Amino acid sequence: MRPSYLSESAIEQFIESALAEDIGPGDYSSLAVISKEAMGTARLWIKDRGILAGMELAELIFKAVDPSLELVFFKKDGDSVVPGECGFEVTGPIVSILSAERVVLNCLQRMSAIATKTQGLSQLIAHTKATLLDTRKTTPNFRLPEKWAVFIGGGQNHRFALYDRVMLKDNHIDFAGGIAKAVSRTQAYLKENNLSLQIEVETRSLAEVEEVLKIGGVDYILLDNMDPTTLRAAVKRINGQIKTEASGGITDENLVEIAECGVDFISMGALTHSVSSLDFSLKACH
Repeated sequence: MRPSYLSESAIEQFIESALAEDIGPGDYSSLAVISKEAMGTARLWIKDRGILAGMELAELIFKAVDPSLELVFFKKDGDSVVPGECGFEVTGPIVSILSAERVVLNCLQRMSAIATKTQGLSQLIAHTKATLLDTRKTTPNFRLPEKWAVFIGGGQNHRFALYDRVMLKDNHIDFAGGIAKAVSRTQAYLKENNLSLQIEVETRSLAEVEEVLKIGGVDYILLDNMDPTTLRAAVKRINGQIKTEASGGITDENLVEIAECGVDFISMGALTHSVSSLDFSLKACH
């Protein structure tokens, strides 16, 4: 089942924008040398080891360019792949295949890198109760496929944007004059505007954790940049009253130690902002 942000309209909007950026008024390279009536077949070749993501999106991109294109899939989203494997075969007007090629490859390569990273890190903490989350540290205009890739890789999506969860971070709290004021104003605002949103509050110390517990009415406590000793103490103090999320300064190297502190969630911006694309190519069949 797709996450709610993967609506048909949202996916269509993303594809339309991506194709407009890449094709613009026309793919003149292809149009100049290939007849519009010429038919052909191309195959997606895997050149890296990892987890495949973006195959469903690739089909939608091809169909948006030309509904007459036909695809045969040999791999699907979430599959493990190795160099030399063929992911799919696409057949139809050659101009259409070439016009869609770069957008398809860009999505597949980056999404697969994110899915691969997500699955690898999720496996490291599988012995704990912690679930890996993404963040809003995504590429502008590319958030939808990046979060989709985290989902395919076995991670869980954090809020998609500013509108689907209230998250009171350090700047909100400092500008509001403290945690108590920030939370009470949020609760009043949501009630006045008839909004049903979860509230998450960032804490930077055990004292701030105590403040949140005292106020109540909060769904998640974000434990920010806490060392393992402080993190364990915070989890013990919260004692399951509110869901906990560790964030800030989390790396591949300290992820397991953080997870073993007993938090419910761990968010890592690196899932989306620090990956190197997997290598795929789309080659004509002769």
